[in-house]
Amino acid sequence: MKLKKKFARIAPLVVATALTATACNASGTDSSSSSDGKTVVKIALWNYKTTPEFKALIDGFEAKNPDIDVQPVDILADNYPDKVTTMLAGGDTTDVLTMKNVTDYARYATRGQLLPLTDETTKLDKASYSGLDDYDLDGKYYALPYRSDFWVLFYNKDMAGKADMSKLTWDDYAKLAERFTKGSGSDKVYGTYHHIWRSVVQAMSSAQTGGDQLGGDYAFFKDQYEMALGLQKAKATLSFSAASSNQVTYDSQLTTGKAAMVPMGSWWAAALLAEKKQGKNDINWGMAPIPQIKSDGKTVTFGSPTAFAVNKKAKNADAAKKFVTWASGPEGAAAVAKIGVTPAYTSGKILDTFFSVDGMPTDELSRKAMQPTTVQLEMPVSDKTSDIDQILKEEHELIMSGEKSVDEGIKEMDDRVRNEVQ
Repeated sequence: MKLKKKFARIAPLVVATALTATACNASGTDSSSSSDGKTVVKIALWNYKTTPEFKALIDGFEAKNPDIDVQPVDILADNYPDKVTTMLAGGDTTDVLTMKNVTDYARYATRGQLLPLTDETTKLDKASYSGLDDYDLDGKYYALPYRSDFWVLFYNKDMAGKADMSKLTWDDYAKLAERFTKGSGSDKVYGTYHHIWRSVVQAMSSAQTGGDQLGGDYAFFKDQYEMALGLQKAKATLSFSAASSNQVTYDSQLTTGKAAMVPMGSWWAAALLAEKKQGKNDINWGMAPIPQIKSDGKTVTFGSPTAFAVNKKAKNADAAKKFVTWASGPEGAAAVAKIGVTPAYTSGKILDTFFSVDGMPTDELSRKAMQPTTVQLEMPVSDKTSDIDQILKEEHELIMSGEKSVDEGIKEMDDRVRNEVQ
């Protein structure tokens, strides 16, 4: 398999649990047409009620296509990759499948489980798309991206005060985290919060050092691990073990005032805006460029596009293709930009729409955060990606929980990838 590994302009591999082979849509029906004669298109997605982009796209598409009824097949986010894998293996006929990451996409496409969308790409203004090339499999496309996300530094403006957040190195960031840390016990406020995903350390290190996550030599992870563990030792962040065992969400750390800073993907902005509109938080938040290893004025980060694909066994393939093409194009981009989501299709008009969203921080630093110099794909894609990802995740957990030293964990990554995969 040859997959073009270009930098995407713009979220994280998630490990799921064992699942059943079927899924239920919101209406509980299982027909290809509705009672009023509309063509039904079912779309597999995650956390429908708390992920506003899906409703925005479905509502927008149905308004333009009143003869089509789009029905969500709602799956828990943490269960999504394994659930879709199980569905496809069982011959499920859900029409549209949301591709949460490029790794899953490559697996489904190479197994022949997705319909080709190559003809649809010939109609696109490719220069206006971010992340489109990441779906190029030997010149063929089986999904079209509708959004592109990358990592920035979210922070509580009130807690940060007059601190200069504009050109942080990781050393600067660590010092700020210790400075922002206050209190103790139940009143403890941490300077920052690092979520448990391996990408927080590994993908960031890869992006900023040029290290290859598939290469079998992971010495380039060391400095980033030492910084992350140093924050834990200084009690400037919630420990990995506490966050993991208590299933802490990154959202709760910022919105309840438990942490002053949280490195996270740009997708979070839309959720924060929605929560604020619903009265669930009143946090005065902003975005800063992600801290850097090098202080050369450039902002290098990582990210991933998110796409829609059409199930090879879709009941209504033509209508499904129509939805996918619309969602990834200018009208779909405008629909998600209006709620603070960064679309894959970009133009000056779309960017203006994004920053005009009610509640979106419009300060100069937040705008700067949304214009990184380079965005590297979160994880390179090959036929070895899935196996290597699992090894790196397992060793990450052992390092961050203190069960292995950084050197021991990195050596185990090197040995396992070379001996078990390469």
